[in-house]
Amino acid sequence: MFRFANPQYLWLLLAVPALVALYWLAARNRRRRLARFGRPGILEELMPEVSTGRTALRFILFCAAVALVILAAARPQFGSKLREEKAQGIEMMLTVDVSNSMLAEDFEPNRLERTKYAIGKLFEGLQQDRVGLVVFAGEPKVQLPITSDYRMARAFARRIDPSLVSVQGTAIGKALEQALLAFSGDTEQSHGRVIILITDGENHDDDAIAVAERAAQMGVKIFTIGIGTPEGAPIQIGGEFIKDEAGEMVVSKLNEEMLARIADITGGAYVRSSKQSIGLDEIVKAINEMEQTELSTVRFEEFNEQYQYLLIAALVLLLLEFVVLDRRNPLLAHLNIFREK
Repeated sequence: MFRFANPQYLWLLLAVPALVALYWLAARNRRRRLARFGRPGILEELMPEVSTGRTALRFILFCAAVALVILAAARPQFGSKLREEKAQGIEMMLTVDVSNSMLAEDFEPNRLERTKYAIGKLFEGLQQDRVGLVVFAGEPKVQLPITSDYRMARAFARRIDPSLVSVQGTAIGKALEQALLAFSGDTEQSHGRVIILITDGENHDDDAIAVAERAAQMGVKIFTIGIGTPEGAPIQIGGEFIKDEAGEMVVSKLNEEMLARIADITGGAYVRSSKQSIGLDEIVKAINEMEQTELSTVRFEEFNEQYQYLLIAALVLLLLEFVVLDRRNPLLAHLNIFREK
């Protein structure tokens, strides 16, 4: 694996084209000043020792040396060893409803935005656990496979949006089934695997209870979070409220009964969100009390520094730049290996 330990120094490479521009401007001004004294061909005969090619060569050597020094400052490294880290933790699949009903505004600014904020805060507090992300509406989609890279997890959580799933609806059963398939195959143990389902519970398309029973047989616990209020709220998209076929305004209400039953079947827990807390903190406390499983992660243990080779090359170029003279050496002028005999 290759990386730069200090990649911020690579921005200094922009100085190289700036030097080239300054050199070109200086050379143009020099030609203009010489043109005041006579024609270029006559001036070349009067100044046989002057060599513009040598000046250009010295400048090229200098620029190359500067670029190498900047690359050395960025500290290029190659990964030399792989190390397998083992830790006790939980594999956690977050399954998030992104159907249009999650745009209801009984939570400010709406249900989905509050959920995204809570997930981001959750990822900030994790240490040893692995997380994954499934979004669903009428169809599920694995947004993030199981990972221990929490920075990437937070980035994917910020991108949660109804547009990620083209088919509208609320297929909770399909989403849970996809979450079960998305767990890693690193371990046969399932007691350290949980699914956190965040939805308003309005299931329209399948039998989520049957999937929950299958999860219970596999030893996977499902924790459910109901977001919304029992009295519900209208759904607004693009400044317009959604209406049904009869022209009545659609009101999305929280369906707690099914969510509580899913959690009960698998030995998990159900939490209703409030305007003060989505409920993830309570779920995480319950998860931390569970029996954990051994998780392994492969990491690069050591990186070999490569900057010294770049510094040596830069030093050689600077020595060459110092040796090359701006003018032709008159003592060596009679030596011309290209002269015809």
